[in-house]
Amino acid sequence: MADRIEITGIRLRGRHGALPEERELGQEFAVDVIAWLDFAPAAAGDDLKKTVNYAELAGLAARIVEGEPRDLIETVAAEIAEEAMRAYPELFAVEVTIHKPQAPIDLVFDDVAVVARRSRKSMH
Repeated sequence: MADRIEITGIRLRGRHGALPEERELGQEFAVDVIAWLDFAPAAAGDDLKKTVNYAELAGLAARIVEGEPRDLIETVAAEIAEEAMRAYPELFAVEVTIHKPQAPIDLVFDDVAVVARRSRKSMH
């Protein structure tokens, strides 16, 4: 059994991108985090200590997105996923989506997104 915690649409400003103006000006990103775990013990005892604190998980994502600029949002997504797996041993897996709606594409589009998924099995 795997329950999940979902945090969607975390709006953050970052300086990620391969173009100089992306790093200089920055842009808005949106982050979704889905964390798989068994939170039955937390629910049974109504105990926050037996689950993942979603405010802390969102803060982890924010620290990375707002932190050191990266050329690729793929790198940002992977860093968040891998750091979450290290920080929360109770996670079975985590999936991180980085949305870059202002990506430098000379066409009309709704969104560009990358997804990184990490699991205990893939981390060994």
